[in-house]
Amino acid sequence: MKLSVLDQSVSCAGRDEAHAIADTLALAEHCEALGYHRFWVSEHHSLPTIVGSAPEVLMAAIAARTSRIRIGSAGVMLPHYSALKVAEQFGVLQALAPGRIDLGVGRAPGGDMRTAMALNPNAGHAAEQFPQQVMDLQAWTLGRRHQGIVAHPRPRDGVAPPEVWVLGSSDYGAQLAAHLGLPYAFAYFFMDGQGVEQALDLYRRLYRPSERHPTPQPTICVWALAADSTDEAAFHATSRERWRLDRQRGLLGPLQAPAAIAERGFTADEMPAVNALRERAFVGTGAEVGAKLRALAAQLELDELVVNTWAHDPAVRRKSYALLAAEFGLPK
Repeated sequence: MKLSVLDQSVSCAGRDEAHAIADTLALAEHCEALGYHRFWVSEHHSLPTIVGSAPEVLMAAIAARTSRIRIGSAGVMLPHYSALKVAEQFGVLQALAPGRIDLGVGRAPGGDMRTAMALNPNAGHAAEQFPQQVMDLQAWTLGRRHQGIVAHPRPRDGVAPPEVWVLGSSDYGAQLAAHLGLPYAFAYFFMDGQGVEQALDLYRRLYRPSERHPTPQPTICVWALAADSTDEAAFHATSRERWRLDRQRGLLGPLQAPAAIAERGFTADEMPAVNALRERAFVGTGAEVGAKLRALAAQLELDELVVNTWAHDPAVRRKSYALLAAEFGLPK
């Protein structure tokens, strides 16, 4: 089974936000050396925790530091932008890293509506144009003359153009990807798995083969953290648990250090929610997390999983990805 990575450039307490961007670049190099198949970066706006706001810029920097791993967006929030401009940006990326570019697109704003309006004054109706935007994007990234326009630079002869993916956490994206014959990635980590079976079933049942993708190509993105011991993994996972609880109360901020969280602890009122998170979590040793991931992949009939890992200490994240690479025997 292939393993890939989603990185969100998470801001951590005690470090400035530029550190999160630098850590993304270092992690991409690390994961390429470990044998991961793809390295995707996300797009969020006006969020103090997730500071990756320009995936196309990060991808260019990653392209300059890597040579094999596929590089992608997970994703470009297409309603904010002109499809032509996105096609041009990814044409440039394709020229920088031929045959290695994934263009994942989403319909969600990646932030609140005030921010969406600042990005695009027509944001209130922009999402309605999403299917047409994806079709326009397909044509332009393939180098075709579409609507009398060509997006430059065109793909090189003999080199696969950027691979367009539809991202989603609901049935909408699954059905659109199926209708257009495109790969589909479900945000399992965002929904704690809710709705994944139905979305993947719809995608497979409704899939219309395309020239580039004659069969469905689904994947999911899960949050996972592995360490040398179960207790160590659980300790570092408290950073994300604290963030999840705070987010439900509308309190957003940098990821907190697990030692600081341990000093305060969780309240009795918070423990039911914490225990619910832990029951569903992919947290433990490499073997424990690997067994859970294999079981999930078998249940959903997947041959690739995308792994997202948050930890306050960058070394903990790198160790987690290394343990999973070893557990799955990724090719180096």
